[in-house]
Amino acid sequence: MDTKTILNDASVRMQKALDHLEEELLNVRAGKASPNVLNGVMVDYFGSQVPVSGAASVTVPDAKTILIQPWDKNMIRTIEKAIVDSNIGLTPSNNGEQIRLSIPPLTEDRRKELVKQVRSEAETARISFRNARRDAVEAFKKAQKEGMPEDEAKDGETQTQKLLEKFTKLLDDTLNKKEKEIMTV
Repeated sequence: MDTKTILNDASVRMQKALDHLEEELLNVRAGKASPNVLNGVMVDYFGSQVPVSGAASVTVPDAKTILIQPWDKNMIRTIEKAIVDSNIGLTPSNNGEQIRLSIPPLTEDRRKELVKQVRSEAETARISFRNARRDAVEAFKKAQKEGMPEDEAKDGETQTQKLLEKFTKLLDDTLNKKEKEIMTV
């Protein structure tokens, strides 16, 4: 294995962990309406389980409302029941044609809980980063035993550490932005 391959592998793994974190953070409700809140909600649509967005149009007309317009009017009760059963903390109300979800303002305690949840997700990503670094460093040591020059192996380890620092900074920026979004009233 050469230096470029090892570093590229570590970089790809760290990027995947960061992407996963960003995806998870989209599902954290920060007091603003977002269609991502419904990502985990599945509905029985003509015999198969599909996300709400697969059975209806999901829009956000304002910062505190999510509007769900089923493509088939007969699906309104099914979608409503799926939302209630999903425990996302939102109560649907329908007018026979569409379902409206009102996003309640977050309490201070709930905001703090969400920040803890976000930090926990970030810590999981940090662990993935460190695992990728550890595996890369081990790969460099193995490559050195198999004939890679010592200075090239040491340089590779240094570059791996720099890669970790780069991704950790990106993670911290993402985390700070999300915490700010959650704590903003």
